[in-house]
Amino acid sequence: MEFLSQSANAFGCASGAWNIWSLSDGYVDLPAETLRYPNDKSDRQSSRREDLLVRLSVNCFLFDRSNQDCVLIDCGAGGSWDPSMGHLGKAMAEAGIDSSSVTVVALTHAHGDHINGLLMPDGQRAFKNLCKIVIGEDAVQEFLAEPKLAEFRSLLAPINGGDRLADHLLSVAIPGHAPGHMGYLLSTNEDDILFCGDLIHVPAAQFARPELTWAYDEDELLARTSRRELLQEAARARTGLAGAHLGRPGIGRIVEEGRGYAFVPAG
Repeated sequence: MEFLSQSANAFGCASGAWNIWSLSDGYVDLPAETLRYPNDKSDRQSSRREDLLVRLSVNCFLFDRSNQDCVLIDCGAGGSWDPSMGHLGKAMAEAGIDSSSVTVVALTHAHGDHINGLLMPDGQRAFKNLCKIVIGEDAVQEFLAEPKLAEFRSLLAPINGGDRLADHLLSVAIPGHAPGHMGYLLSTNEDDILFCGDLIHVPAAQFARPELTWAYDEDELLARTSRRELLQEAARARTGLAGAHLGRPGIGRIVEEGRGYAFVPAG
């Protein structure tokens, strides 16, 4: 990946004919006890201190090829959560991206910090030319449980892991975190980059210790298995990772380090 540009909320790189943008929707602070230490009693006790917080970046990603084939991966929280989130529009403006160019949104899952950015805080559609929302089949029910997103029902295009969305884009099932949790593997002929959603929540801890789990995972044991397997494969194949909660710029590669891994940011 070749570095292109960086601003406060947008990071751009290129790979082959593709431009790839990491766009910050903001951040959220959550209790440190949300990170689960299953085997270490001292770690487990310290993680439960109520005054400790961990800060999670909230990232969205966009890629296009010569201003065509524009796909947005996740769309942030919109105005639905803390005011520290919902800033995708600002990040896109910094990157010089016109929101009307977004015709396809691919969702990793249906949690609010990934889907509610389909609407702006005033209730208007964020992407006026949107024609398709790719979503894991098992995530559709949760998406439709959000009443204000009912207007997007006709745009939903359910998929399953292993479905090829285009010659350059493959869906990858990442079970454990949420129903229908899906990654998207972009092949640029120079790099493979996996947009991995919520595979990792606290990168400072979970790359080095992939066994650590997250209280908001639907199935913590299955999420742990998915994380271990995908990190092992990404390190072996030198696949790039782009994660919703990786620290900015949110995209890079991993290398083996000790019994775990280290993240090497792009740029």
